[in-house]
Amino acid sequence: MATCYNEPMLTSSLSESELMPGTKTSGRPGGNPDLKKYCFTTDRDEPLRERLQIRVPASMKKELEARDNWQEFVRQAIAEKLQSV
Repeated sequence: MATCYNEPMLTSSLSESELMPGTKTSGRPGGNPDLKKYCFTTDRDEPLRERLQIRVPASMKKELEARDNWQEFVRQAIAEKLQSV
């Protein structure tokens, strides 16, 4: 079935802005009652909320990304270096 986006919607009395994602009428009314069941959990002492960007040579990036869980490897390497200073 083809949809023509130039024609007004006849199935609803809501305006176009009211049907957009993130508005009051979008999604499930009342939210997700089982939200706690699907929340992200971690076993870390401190949450990973901050971002850090560094520039590295392409060869180093390729070598890092070839490792399993390379992000954690980089975190541990930085932590070890900070402890030794």
